[in-house]
Amino acid sequence: MKAPFSFLGLALLCLLLANDSQAKTRADCEREYLPKFSQRGKDVPWEPTSPKFAEAMLKLANTTATDRVYDLGAGDGVIVIAAAKSFKANAVGIEFNPDLSKLGQCYIDAEGLTSKARMITGDVFKADFSKATVVTLFMWPEVNIRLRPTLLNMPPGTRVVSSTHTMEEWKWDGHVEVEGRKAYLWIIPASVEATWTFQEVGGTDSFTLALGQQFQELQGKLQRDGKRSDITGSVRATQIDIDMGEHSKLTGALQGKQIAATVKTQQGEKRYVGSMLMPSTVR
Repeated sequence: MKAPFSFLGLALLCLLLANDSQAKTRADCEREYLPKFSQRGKDVPWEPTSPKFAEAMLKLANTTATDRVYDLGAGDGVIVIAAAKSFKANAVGIEFNPDLSKLGQCYIDAEGLTSKARMITGDVFKADFSKATVVTLFMWPEVNIRLRPTLLNMPPGTRVVSSTHTMEEWKWDGHVEVEGRKAYLWIIPASVEATWTFQEVGGTDSFTLALGQQFQELQGKLQRDGKRSDITGSVRATQIDIDMGEHSKLTGALQGKQIAATVKTQQGEKRYVGSMLMPSTVR
């Protein structure tokens, strides 16, 4: 009869020990490891980000509970925690330093956010963050530029927020300043560099646009009624806006391999469907 009670006692002891191991506070985490300002890292030295600034970065990206946030070079996980705690998003931090990564995970556990957030020990140039809808980072400018091709290859509409540093000639789509520090936002644009033919919906009118693209900025040629003219425009996620000259503006959205568009003139507006003819050869 004693065996069952001994087993029960052992089970209770294990449960108590498990609960104790899960009940760490942030102070407990810091007793195990505490980083030093500007300590050396793989690509950049570590500098802390305040919770207030982390929230400002995520707010700039219009982060919601439906987002998947990946913080590159996550350090002690402050942005990851803010994403999960304040915005209810699912969040992942990628940090090369295993001690920092462990500290960030300890903070996450102490905050009770393990169902929404986690840290990964890894290299941001090798890790897969392709499922992110929001990417945050605090790197040096040269590291931003190295990451830029990967970011531009992400799905249109992905939001990227960088603390302090820009992406050089890739112009930002928004910015905010908090606590004397700036954060910059980019919205990944769809790739629309090609020659497109547009046909009026329910009508006979048509024209051709040869579009060149530099990040979110568009330029190219309009060919209509045997005439060619210069055009300029922009693409934000999948939304396209083009000034076609002579008080004519095109607004549309990329839908698969077509562009559903409306052209407004002084005479009114017409709907068109644009189909890709060939890669752009704009000159």
